[in-house]
Amino acid sequence: MPVEFLLFAATLLGVATFHRHTLAVALTGLVLIAGYKLIFGNFHGAPGLAGLVHHLHAEWVILANLFALLVGFALLSRHFEQSHLPGLMPRILPDRWMGGFVLLAMVFVLSGFLDNIAAAMIGATVAGTVFRGRVHIGYLAAVVAASNAGGAGSVIGDTTTTMMWLDGVSPLDVLDAYLAATAAFLVFAIPAARVQHRHSPIQREAAPGIRVDGARLVIVALVLAGAIGANIYANSLDEQRTGYFPYIGATVIGILLLLAPWRRPDWKVLPNAIGGSVFLLALVLSASMMPVEKLPPASAATTFGLGFLSSVFDNIPLTKLALEQGGYDWGALAYAVGFGGSMIWFGSSAGVAVSNLFPEAKSVGQWLRHGWYVAVGYVVGFAVFMLVLGWNPHAPGQH
Repeated sequence: MPVEFLLFAATLLGVATFHRHTLAVALTGLVLIAGYKLIFGNFHGAPGLAGLVHHLHAEWVILANLFALLVGFALLSRHFEQSHLPGLMPRILPDRWMGGFVLLAMVFVLSGFLDNIAAAMIGATVAGTVFRGRVHIGYLAAVVAASNAGGAGSVIGDTTTTMMWLDGVSPLDVLDAYLAATAAFLVFAIPAARVQHRHSPIQREAAPGIRVDGARLVIVALVLAGAIGANIYANSLDEQRTGYFPYIGATVIGILLLLAPWRRPDWKVLPNAIGGSVFLLALVLSASMMPVEKLPPASAATTFGLGFLSSVFDNIPLTKLALEQGGYDWGALAYAVGFGGSMIWFGSSAGVAVSNLFPEAKSVGQWLRHGWYVAVGYVVGFAVFMLVLGWNPHAPGQH
């Protein structure tokens, strides 16, 4: 086994074990992996410092977009919270456990046309309000899973499906992922909502005297509309031009800064948001340095395994390799790599974003113990997809 894999595995084990020091562990792993490849290896064929520079140049747009989106949406979620609209949600959501279920369904739907990070953070923000700040870790896992499931079938709902669209995959081929995502949602959302109800029931009535700050809601709407527009614009460019600039992240940050004189963002969330963003970027960059130039032959079994691999190995390089290899059923792949990362908190950018809001979620053991139904949902969703639609791969080189 290549030494890089051993170093990366040790980094993931360290993150899972020392969950109070995840940033330090991730950065240490990145330095060790990069140092080893500088001295003894190469960066996908390019050796030495020049190879590292070339690799960073190839990855910087994805890294910049992720950083800007995580930080920008952290500020955006505070705008949404300070608008006081979440305090009115008890008037909309049903009573008892159905309230938690409907909230998860809203996250699922939102993620289809918003970025899944934004949908997850909005859902977590509302949950923190309607459950009086006592949100169960299993329910947080379900919020992340709902956002990833909702984005799996939309080419603007997740980074991986956007990559497929840029590479020429038809949005209709990705749409098939919603069959599996819907089945998975029904499996994990019901037990998660019931667990949350036992842990802390939903508020029956909205707090009196709530006044909604419409200006902050307008800012939220403008930022989300800007992110969707930038995503569509980036997809209208050819792949080479798209790689020149992080359009989506720059748009989100730009609108927030432009409107700051109107409503001041809560800058206090920045240290935690930046720390969580750097942690994810360290894992993404480490994963991109792994010598995984060739995956096993494309098949239903390989795709199923990629879902589990996505929970510990960033799904962006996995998707890139799968697109280069070809021969996949794109709907099945979109579901596997998009939803699979929900099984562990650092397996997806949405999970990292939510754990920045609720630091108690940064425990692999607690996430797996209380959010076990997410993994069960993944298996059931994939089985339903295969039973109903079957394996319909595209020939290598054909999208």
